[in-house]
Amino acid sequence: MSVPVIAFFNNKGGVGKTSLVYHLAWMFQDLEVRVLAADLDPQANLTAAFLEEDQVLELWPQEGERRSIFGCLEPLMKGTGDIGAPSIVSLTQYLALMPGDLALSLFEDDLSNQWPRCLERDERAFRVTSAFWRVLQAAARKHDAEVILADLGPRLRDWRSGWKDRRDRGPRVDFPLPAGEMRPVGYVVLQHAVRADRPVRAYRRWVERIPTEYRISVLGETDSGPREDRDEHRIALVKHYLSLMPMTQEARKPIFHLTAADGALGAHATAAKDAFRDFRELARAISERTGVARGAFSPASPAG
Repeated sequence: MSVPVIAFFNNKGGVGKTSLVYHLAWMFQDLEVRVLAADLDPQANLTAAFLEEDQVLELWPQEGERRSIFGCLEPLMKGTGDIGAPSIVSLTQYLALMPGDLALSLFEDDLSNQWPRCLERDERAFRVTSAFWRVLQAAARKHDAEVILADLGPRLRDWRSGWKDRRDRGPRVDFPLPAGEMRPVGYVVLQHAVRADRPVRAYRRWVERIPTEYRISVLGETDSGPREDRDEHRIALVKHYLSLMPMTQEARKPIFHLTAADGALGAHATAAKDAFRDFRELARAISERTGVARGAFSPASPAG
């Protein structure tokens, strides 16, 4: 049985997606859910958030095997074999990282080229196209994970129906393939800074467009639906916590783990407590929509 993958993506970089994945991974960890955080973004920002710079450099040696997602893919790229055994970094008893790699961009061209070749029943095309999923499943088994949180790059291709067609018409293979049962869960809005208690006008205009764009671009619908504040597809509105981000980056811990020793005093301490509540509710909403880690939110769960 495969481990469920919850993928996070945005068609534009620099919008807080990686920070969202980082904090959710820590929140599930706090709830004693075994979680694998997977960095599939070629910028490798999630890896840099979890690890010190010298740790990251150790994973990416100039010579020898790279202990990252790219290292798992190298045999397949070079034509010397299939995917390699995953190397994960155990951060806590419940949280592990599948490290990303700046070299991952080298795999993107091969991935794009092999997609149409699946229709030709080419076995290597299926190996390449399913490589990410197979590596993540192997890494999840190694950690005994209950859920995988995957940070994706800004490029996303709608391949749900295309993959089903390719899988149905493909050759018989001796390796597992993903079912391709991708189901959009919803979207998260990052709250913009306010001026005089009013959102910036430009930000407001973009937010109001999200429900329509989500239905058209992600769900394939044509109906514009309700206003964003009543949209059933909006999972949550997450605060930006801009003043706390330098602290969390310096301490290499989530906002809700910051203490007075990290500089979280007064209003910052209150904001850190608010962050715990906000991300716990976000984790709960995702759990309800996906069915993963439901036991973590029972009355007897660690966080109450």
